[in-house]
This record gives sequence, structure tokens and C-alpha cells, in this order.
Amino acid sequence: MPAPRETTPSRGGPVERFFETGLFASRWLMAPFYLGLAAALLVLLIAFVREFIEEVPHIVTGSGMGEQAILLALSLVDLTLAGNLLLIVMFSGYESFVSKIDTAGHEDRPDWMGKVDFSGLKMKLIASIVAISAISLLKTFMQIDDQPINEARLKWQVVMHLAFVTSGAVLAIMDWLESLAAKNEAAAHSDH
Repeated sequence: MPAPRETTPSRGGPVERFFETGLFASRWLMAPFYLGLAAALLVLLIAFVREFIEEVPHIVTGSGMGEQAILLALSLVDLTLAGNLLLIVMFSGYESFVSKIDTAGHEDRPDWMGKVDFSGLKMKLIASIVAISAISLLKTFMQIDDQPINEARLKWQVVMHLAFVTSGAVLAIMDWLESLAAKNEAAAHSDH
């Protein structure tokens, strides 16, 4: 009769299990951060409504209606992009780091939920930041005739916008190179 095989436990001792369980549960410490982002989304909504209510009467009664309407639209788009950015971070971050959101059967569940990995989140964030920066820069250029030019501020807006665009391009290239390396590694493993 063969001797019984010794088996090693698949898990560590009780101290290790307790420690790992505590570490895993600590992800819930991020939940208040996501609630804070939801509150920030509410603040953006209030700013959106306030901007709209304050500016529409000026546009209707003032001269230069077209330019003021465009500036209002740019401001509202800017706030909307910031809100979208918050939603992306809230949903993707929560699902990536805390827990899955159980809405799989809901008809309004966005297609990207649960599918955006860190790389995708990074690209969505930088794309939103570049768009917000571009809108801010466009608003400044449109107001040049109405206000004295603050050359230092304008210069820094352009520099920051170019920095965001460059960062986005570098991140995209890094992700592309990483995906090429992963494809090459997968191809090398499939050859063996």
C-alpha cells in the first residue's frame, strides 16, 4: 500500500488569513471617495444650472448675442465634460477597486461599464482633460477682444494645453507599445 502523500495547505496560517482578509476588506475604504465624487457631480450640476440661469438673460438682452451664446455653450460643454469625467472615474474606479455594480440587467447600463481597464481609464481621463483644456483655451481666445490680454495667463494656458496633449500622446504610444509586446509574447507562447 502506497504511503499517503503529504499535502501542503493551500492557505497560510490563521494570522496570514486574517491579514489577507483585512487587506482585501480595506478596499471598502475607497467607497467614501466615490461618494465624494458623486457629491462633486451634484456641485457641477448646480454650477451648470446657475451658469445657464445667469447668462441667458444677458444673452437675450445684450449685444453680441452670438458670441455670448457660444461662450455660454462652451462653458456648459466644459461642465458636462467634467461631469462625464467624474462618472467615468466613479464607475470604473469603483468596479475596478471596490466591487462590481450589480446592474447587468438594466437597460440603461453604459456599454463601457465593467470593460474599462486601467489603460482605458487612463486614456479616457487624459482625453477629457485635453478637451476641457481646449475649451478653456478657446474661451480665453474668444474673450480677447472684450478684456485686456493677460499674456502670462494666456501663455500658461497654451503651455498647459500642450503639456496635456503631449501627455496624452505619450500615454497612447506607451499603451500601443505595451499591446504590441503582449501580442508578441502571446505569439511566442503559441509557437511553443
